[in-house]
Amino acid sequence: MKVNGTLINYYFHCKRQCWLHGNRVNLEDNSEDVKIGKAIHELKQQQSKETEISIENIKIDKISSEYLTEIKKSDADVNASTWQLLLYLKILKDKGINRKGRLEFVEKNKTKNIVYVELDDSKAIELEKVIKEVEVLLGQTEVPAAAKMPKCKKCAYYEYCFI
Repeated sequence: MKVNGTLINYYFHCKRQCWLHGNRVNLEDNSEDVKIGKAIHELKQQQSKETEISIENIKIDKISSEYLTEIKKSDADVNASTWQLLLYLKILKDKGINRKGRLEFVEKNKTKNIVYVELDDSKAIELEKVIKEVEVLLGQTEVPAAAKMPKCKKCAYYEYCFI
C-alpha cells in the first residue's frame, strides 16, 4: 500500500492504528467521531469555492493560490495532522506546485483555529524518513502491541484493541 496522508497521521498518532488501517483492518465505519469528521468535511466543501481534489493517493480539502488547507475536526493531535499536511505539500511540490500549508480546526481545544505549516528542506528530509518508517511498519507480519492511553477511548479501533 502506498503511504497516504491518513497513514502518516496514524503513524504519529498510534503505530497500531497505522498498521491496522494500512493492512486493511477498517473499523472506522462504525465510529461516531469519524462520521462527524466526514460530515464536517462535506459541510465545509459545500460552503467553499475551492472543492476537495484528489491527486495520486491523497485528497486535498482546499487549495488556493497561496495555501493548501487541511480541515480537521479537532486539534487533539496537531503533530500528526501537521505531518499529514507536510506529505500533501511534498506531493504538490513534486508536481511543481508550491504552497504553504494551513491546518484548520473546527473544534478548537488547545491551539488556535488555524496553524500554518511550511515544507522546508529539513522537514522534507525528515518526511522521507517517516515515509520509509511507515512502509517498514506496514510490512511487519505482526500488529504492534496495544498501549492504552487516554486518547484510545475515542479511537475507532478501541474495541478491537481492548475488548
